[in-house]
Amino acid sequence: MLHPFLKRLLPAVVVLSAACAAHRPPPTGPTGGRVAVQSPAALAAIWDAEHVSPPLPPLVRHGEVEAWLQQLRARASDLFFLEEIGRSVEGRSINHVWFGRGPFHVLLWSQMHGDEPTATCALFDLFEFVRRHGDEPVVRQILAALTVHVVPMLNPDGAERFQRRSAQGIDINRGALLLQSPEGRALKGLRDRINPPLGFNLHNQSWRTSAGRSDRPASISLLAVAFDAARSDNPGRIRAKKVCATIRDALEPLADARVAKYDEEFEVRAFGDNMTKWGTSVVLIETGAWPGDIPGAPATPGTPGESPDAALVRLNFVALVSSLEALATGRVDHADRARYESLPMNDSNAFYGLIQHASIVTGTGVAPFTGDVGLVVNRGVRTVNGERQMRVTTRIDDLGDLRVFGAFETIEAEGLTLAPLFDRALKAGDEVQLPDWTAWKGTTISVGQPGDLVLLRPSAGGRFRVEAIFRSDVIAGAIAQR
Repeated sequence: MLHPFLKRLLPAVVVLSAACAAHRPPPTGPTGGRVAVQSPAALAAIWDAEHVSPPLPPLVRHGEVEAWLQQLRARASDLFFLEEIGRSVEGRSINHVWFGRGPFHVLLWSQMHGDEPTATCALFDLFEFVRRHGDEPVVRQILAALTVHVVPMLNPDGAERFQRRSAQGIDINRGALLLQSPEGRALKGLRDRINPPLGFNLHNQSWRTSAGRSDRPASISLLAVAFDAARSDNPGRIRAKKVCATIRDALEPLADARVAKYDEEFEVRAFGDNMTKWGTSVVLIETGAWPGDIPGAPATPGTPGESPDAALVRLNFVALVSSLEALATGRVDHADRARYESLPMNDSNAFYGLIQHASIVTGTGVAPFTGDVGLVVNRGVRTVNGERQMRVTTRIDDLGDLRVFGAFETIEAEGLTLAPLFDRALKAGDEVQLPDWTAWKGTTISVGQPGDLVLLRPSAGGRFRVEAIFRSDVIAGAIAQR
């Protein structure tokens, strides 16, 4: 048996190195006294113990957001303040939550794209952190120095469908100039009313995005958003770059070499770019992939690991708390913005999964050949028998000699045969005879085909032993329809 044929990459919970900390002065409060700083490890441990977000963020719906908001109102009405700032195309509420009483205003918004839910969950974990730790030095400093405004789930209609666009079919993030959508108008109206000097635009990005040309995913990508085509700097954008540097320092102990820089090109229609033009410098946080087992394949024996979604929500939580603390204490002013500038750029050179050096039987009748198969993964939400299910689909994106590509999960298959999954009842350890491929009518191993595959070890008498099975469509979780 191929053992192990998959590796889980778990976040290392470690403290900041002395080298990273040595060149930064300790933060001070408004009277010059030192203020406690939560280490990334401590924040990760707090998240592990106290988070309220679900294990599968893609299944979060507008109803869950409204329920969380009502809990905030019931449990801490003296700390959190709520208002409705608009309604979606289909009449769902768009909500504004704020806390703190400080003079420096910060605006955060999430799920402008309905299928990008990770940060929405992290925001409610942030609220829970503030609620539970309001009497502790870090949170007291945030409350005293900042007023934090949050719009969770800007696109609730898209979230119901788990789609990028709104019910109008509009990409809200490309409508900052025409403001055709009520969702976009609500965000613009809030920005104009509170006029914050800094904003956080919270998104998800393709699971194929890597940190530079590497086999490491860009689990978090950062951008100090430009306000002109020349990508000029002004004091606000310099502050945003220092916030990005602060986030990099906070996340690298937890996600080594998986933090990257998003494309800096100015987008004339986008909200982040126009927010920056309007006077609110924007930090973009894009959440990518966190490697786990390739969906549809059996888990690596002995490494139960954790949900990739949980790891990504944790990273967002640490990034947000670290940023707010650095802004509140003034620590951000001492951040080295070269730490932002030196981030590796996003790249799309990596597959989610790569099966290497297999003898490939395509199922089309051509002779077997040695090569590699690159797999990409997508997710979608469906309602089946009253249950909302997240389904993960795997597709063949390329095959041949793929040595120039990276992958987040690599399977070494030298000496093994890779074939289409010709019998869905197969299981690991079965002894099988290959079918007559000239009469085969099912899926094949070719670009664009589903990733229904079986990995086989040659056995006696022209037979094969099943090593691993890959299924192109698997249920990753379900929640009752509400």
